Amino acid sequence: MSCKQIYFPKAYCAEMRDVDFDTKPLAPNELRIKNAFNTISNGTEKANYSGDPNTSIYSNFNQPAKFPRAVGYSSSGTVTEIGSSVTRFKVGDRVAVCGSKHAQYNIVDESNTVLLDDSVSFQAASMLYISTFPLAALRKTKIEAGESIIVMGLGPLGLLAVQLAHISGAVPVIAVDPIQERREKALKFGADFALDPFDPNFAKTAKELSGGKGCNAGIEVTGLGSGLDGILDCMAPFGRVALLGCTRSSDFSIDYYRKVHGPGITLIGAHTLARPQFESYPGYFTSLDDMETLVKLIKYKRLDLDAMVDEVWSPLQCSDVFSRLASDKGFPPFVQFDWSKM
Repeated sequence: MSCKQIYFPKAYCAEMRDVDFDTKPLAPNELRIKNAFNTISNGTEKANYSGDPNTSIYSNFNQPAKFPRAVGYSSSGTVTEIGSSVTRFKVGDRVAVCGSKHAQYNIVDESNTVLLDDSVSFQAASMLYISTFPLAALRKTKIEAGESIIVMGLGPLGLLAVQLAHISGAVPVIAVDPIQERREKALKFGADFALDPFDPNFAKTAKELSGGKGCNAGIEVTGLGSGLDGILDCMAPFGRVALLGCTRSSDFSIDYYRKVHGPGITLIGAHTLARPQFESYPGYFTSLDDMETLVKLIKYKRLDLDAMVDEVWSPLQCSDVFSRLASDKGFPPFVQFDWSKM
């Protein structure tokens, strides 16, 4: 028996392939899950698709990317089988998964799986793991109600950061992106102001909007040296900046003396793996606890992920979707694969 899976056989090529459906018994702590939806993680999957050797913090920059490779890591689905020691789940449960692939079926450890409330759709659930990234960054800034925050870059993580910052009580929430459509979307999802970073008065305006002294906290999502340089110009003394965007480029030229050292800015590494694996504590939650937090926020109608979805495609259209991701600067922030459309 086989199942369908999206994979990249070589750079700039996405195809559907049949992989063996593993029929051997599950490990005691494993679940077999039939996928409902996958959400594309634009930055990571574009890097994998293009053959960027710097796709993770474990990459060897001096070696070319290896193909073929399977991709994807944020999905939702239904449990079809459980291992002998699994007690938290049963067959038929609706779940969200972290660390899954773009495939009809995934086998995952139960520790990477969250039970869904009936109020959470499969589409929203497939965004939960990705949503933990900006949530973790936000926690690390220790933002408090009434403090100002600026989000630099309004791709998927930036737009999620905007909505989560709004929920947290940050005010004002200032969203930044050169693309007008993304600025408009940020305003829809909780930003109080949306600015173009290429406006000559950008930094001055950001400081004025945040009370004249600058922003108390910042989430840098572009992963670019210019993005970090720009957000530092907007910070208040003793501000905290979480580096959420993957800094795959080494092109960083920052005046650290005047922009970091002098004003006492704290720079915080906010890669999703820079979090505890087992026990949460203030400011540092596990992925699982953050996913369960997001489920509660949806249940109590604080967070709306369904409204953020831009496009839904059949996995059979993966070639066209990933080609657009690589070439179209206007590629939508939230694109999903619906596995019922096979």
